Amino acid sequence: MSSTTETKQSAEAGFGGMQARSGAQINATSRISVRNLDFYYGTNKALKGINLELPDRQVTGMIGPSGCGKSTLLRVLNRMYSLYPGQRAEGEVLMDGRNMIDPSVDLNELRSKVGMVFQKPTPFPMTIYDNIAFGIKLHEKLPKSELDDRIEWALSRAAIWGEVKDRLQSSAMGLSGGQQQRLCIARSIAVRPEVMLFDEPTSALDPISTLKIEELIDELKRDFTICIVTHNMQQAARCADQVAFFYLGELVEVAPAARMFTAPREKRTQEYITGRFG
Repeated sequence: MSSTTETKQSAEAGFGGMQARSGAQINATSRISVRNLDFYYGTNKALKGINLELPDRQVTGMIGPSGCGKSTLLRVLNRMYSLYPGQRAEGEVLMDGRNMIDPSVDLNELRSKVGMVFQKPTPFPMTIYDNIAFGIKLHEKLPKSELDDRIEWALSRAAIWGEVKDRLQSSAMGLSGGQQQRLCIARSIAVRPEVMLFDEPTSALDPISTLKIEELIDELKRDFTICIVTHNMQQAARCADQVAFFYLGELVEVAPAARMFTAPREKRTQEYITGRFG
């Protein structure tokens, strides 16, 4: 078989048998623009000159081996790093024309616009109702009826309302792992952010719960710009409209998912996707 034929078959099937979503169009309008971003843990430079556009109401998947910088970038996007002395970012993270890593930008304002869901579910040790109400009350003063409506809306959008509507006053700690993760998603979207960040949101979940989260992400992109970090190549192919590959703190390649998983342009990308390292 000629190398040309092999390449064609690989492109048709996808590397490693993965099927990326077909026909996804990358919106030219960016919700977040990352420009010339460097990030330091003390003197260690963890991100090096990152330039990346997050298209509005699309899913950007970030892939790469452990320690490559993808989760670090998420923590820059909502300035979580500011909690830790010695960590600093240089460059621009532009949203609505403002550099969101500028210290003059209020952290509460930023985090109301950029929500985050973590690897493991992080429900608060309070009722299901209060978990959702907590963030809303920080940012808005709503009459009880409107607060109730918002809570129902958030739980419905997170595909968990039907499972919890009759036990809103029960502890969130009694939910299953998959339910807790959807509760955390509801808590994040309840304040109506513009962007949602997901840091390996299904790594601690079973396959059925994972499928529900993936389906939910596909639904949520109708209203939110989404960025997801994952070590699961199949998940990136299923969920993402565009994929960014990171390696040793550098953004090696970014492309529509359909091309990234069939015909990556960089050798390092192809080697990672096909399992030769990482």
